[in-house]
Amino acid sequence: MKLAIQVNEGPYQHQASDSAYHFAKAALEKGHEVCRVFFYHDGVYNGSRLTTPPQDDRNVVARWVDLAEAYDLDLVLCVAAAQRRGLVDDGEAKRNAKDATNIAPRFRISGLGQLVEAAILADRLVVFGD
Repeated sequence: MKLAIQVNEGPYQHQASDSAYHFAKAALEKGHEVCRVFFYHDGVYNGSRLTTPPQDDRNVVARWVDLAEAYDLDLVLCVAAAQRRGLVDDGEAKRNAKDATNIAPRFRISGLGQLVEAAILADRLVVFGD
């Protein structure tokens, strides 16, 4: 089965990101395909490379990065949600005259069209969070 996943909550405010990660990992391990993980609303915080949890806590951002590297996942942050929350990649930094970027490796910023495309390509769109 081909799956698209939408994550609407940040990595430490709600269990949605953890649930989405464990769902994606289990699906991939069972041989299903995840065509895209789209991070929307506060979910874009899952893509911040500046997240630094205490050593005894889980590193949700690193989990997503590791999963993306292991399975070549497409991790997309909604551009509008990212801009509102101060997350920028190289392109957005140049376009908006910012002097730094803060997107974790394996994540990219794009528009809602990526979510629509994923929903069309997938057999199921699974949404985590409000």
